[in-house]
Amino acid sequence: MLRYLVRRVVLSVAVLLGLSMLVFAMVNLSGDPVRLLLPPDASAADVARFRTAMGLDDPLPVRYVRFLAKAVRLDFGDSIQLREPALELVLQRLPATLTLAGLAVAAAIVIGVPLGVLTAVRRDTAWDTVITALALVGQSTPVFWVGVMSILLFAVQLRWLPSSGTGGPEHLVLPVGTLTLFLLGGLVRVTRTSMLEVLDLAYVRTATAKGQLRRIVVWRHAFRNALVPVVTQIGLQMRFVIGGSVITETIFAWPGLGRLLVNAVYARDYPVVEAGVFVVAAILIVVNTLVDLSYARLNPKVSLA
Repeated sequence: MLRYLVRRVVLSVAVLLGLSMLVFAMVNLSGDPVRLLLPPDASAADVARFRTAMGLDDPLPVRYVRFLAKAVRLDFGDSIQLREPALELVLQRLPATLTLAGLAVAAAIVIGVPLGVLTAVRRDTAWDTVITALALVGQSTPVFWVGVMSILLFAVQLRWLPSSGTGGPEHLVLPVGTLTLFLLGGLVRVTRTSMLEVLDLAYVRTATAKGQLRRIVVWRHAFRNALVPVVTQIGLQMRFVIGGSVITETIFAWPGLGRLLVNAVYARDYPVVEAGVFVVAAILIVVNTLVDLSYARLNPKVSLA
């Protein structure tokens, strides 16, 4: 276990280093933030003076080395727009994104896993056909379309829920529901497929032949051995809702990390973009590691070595 964790830490550092180089190059080659921050009639001397003050007049490799020297101390500099520490801005928005992601994944698990088990147990019945068809539709429908349609229906036409912003629990319903609808499709299908494979194995048929109750056979014997693909799917969904929160947070004006990064990209606010990508990458690395560790717990045949 310890050797595995050490190896994962080394690989994670390499991934973060490569990602930092890629993001730094992309954001610095996307445009000049000085032209966005200064008025159009600024003189060439004012532009040069401001660029020097911001440290943007050095060659790109020099700026990257300077950035990396600070980044190892978790210092990504100050936001060009807001003149506040970039990492603090990111961490202030992170709880809102994690709340949205956590609730959506939890709702998808609570609803999707039992539905997936039901479709496997009731294979080739009306339950199986209807639930599988709805799961396919939910997974195929773009998130942005579902978000816009839910606003038009529940906020504009019916006036049941607020269309955007934060506040009480009612503000969570539409964004969480939009994400959950998409996540349900994949989770139901993966759970169904995994359960069908396990239900056809000899030990499950033997337990049934011995007269054990069907629910005990399904949940105690079959379900636990079908969990590895399901946990993998949950890990993939966490990556989607955290890394892909930009669309949902923009549609519902949710003050999370995704929306902050969108605004920072438009403004070419390099420190905020770099800090945000670093935080998202670190969270996803932790999620991937926890998923891998859970394999050995769920299936003793899986060796971390």
